Formats: sequence, structure tokens, C-alpha cells
Amino acid sequence: MQRAVSVVARLGFRLQAIPPALCHPLSCAQEVLRRTPLYDFHLAHGGKMVAFAGWSLPVQYRDSHTDSHLHTRQHCSLFDVSHMLQTKILGSDRVKLMESLVVGDIAELRPNQGTLSLFTNEAGGILDDLIVTNTSEGHLYVVSNAGCWEKDLALMQDKVRELQNQGRDVGLEVLDNALLALQDLGAGSGGSSPGNSSSEKPRGEAGRAGSQGQPAPGGRPLPVWE
Repeated sequence: MQRAVSVVARLGFRLQAIPPALCHPLSCAQEVLRRTPLYDFHLAHGGKMVAFAGWSLPVQYRDSHTDSHLHTRQHCSLFDVSHMLQTKILGSDRVKLMESLVVGDIAELRPNQGTLSLFTNEAGGILDDLIVTNTSEGHLYVVSNAGCWEKDLALMQDKVRELQNQGRDVGLEVLDNALLALQDLGAGSGGSSPGNSSSEKPRGEAGRAGSQGQPAPGGRPLPVWE
């Protein structure tokens, strides 16, 4: 946690919060909520904490939602997405496993390149969206939605067992790491115009907190969510 907070402070990003429609205020009657490693940071910066998918997360800081939105579009902001399901797919048949569950050519990803994809059922119906990254450390790093945690994990675990029974080299490990997401990726060119989108498949480069790199221009801390 200290490492994550120090990175936020050093780069000067603003941390953003969850859209209000996705959450509800905390109450004593609710089950005990999980906390991300940045929980104390949110409280210290005036975050209004709410329940979301079993986690206590900030819905708003001192700025209005409009101000936060405009800052993100004009500059950039960080999202605390540590609540999301983070999974390592291991083994020499890891690409075969992932390509049996999602749409897209995972094998073509360069080291540390990620792509937005979809979990699908046997009939091709969409189950959930996710990001798959081909790490340079010899595993696939998968991030999917906290609201579909149990469903997504069961899907991957079932496929792992199926392939292992066929003698395939594949494994799965659930991670419990702090995770930050940077938005807007157009910040280096002054931000993206509302409504603009790429005609190509979404791709991105993955990195670790504390790794070398240049902070995006205009960044300040805020609450940011998908």
C-alpha cells in the first residue's frame, strides 16, 4: 500500500471515484466490506465511501462529478481498481486456454501488451469483458470485473481442470494486489475529444508501480472508474 500511495503522490495524479449509479451508501446492516490497499488514502483525501461488489470504494471526493469528469477528459486521472479480479494464467498452454474462453488473438500480443476482450459461452454469448496482458514474465495477466468475480473465476478454473485432464501444461493463480488504472490515454496529446474512439482493437502497454516512465502531462490526483 505504501508503494502505491507513494507513486500517486510522486506523479501528482488526481484519484477518481465510482459512478453513483453503481453503488449504494454503507449501512450497519450490510456485510463487512473488503478494503483496497488505498482505503486510507481515499479517507485522507475526503473520499465518500460506498459499497460496490462487496468492497468499500470512493464514490466522490471534494470535487463535483462534473469537475472530475472534465479533468479526466482534459488531462488524466487514476482509478483505484484493486477490487477487480486479477488472475495469472500459467504454463506453456496458457494461450490455448485463454483463446478457448475469449474472442481475439491472444497469441499475437507482444510482451507486456494487453487487449480488451470478452468471455463468451459455448454459443458465443457474452459473459463479461476483461483485459488480457501477455507479460514478459511468462504468464498471462487477466483483469475482469468484480461484479462477475465468482462467475469469471469458475469459468477459468473449469477450463484449467479440463485442459489439465488432457495433459496440458496450464495453471491459474488469483492475485491480491493493488491495481491502478490511468485514464485518459490521450493525455499526452492534450486529451481526447468526447465521442472519439479508435477504429482498431483497444490495446495498451502494462507496467508496474515504481517502474521507470514519464508521468502524463497535466496529471493530478482524483476518483476514476470504468
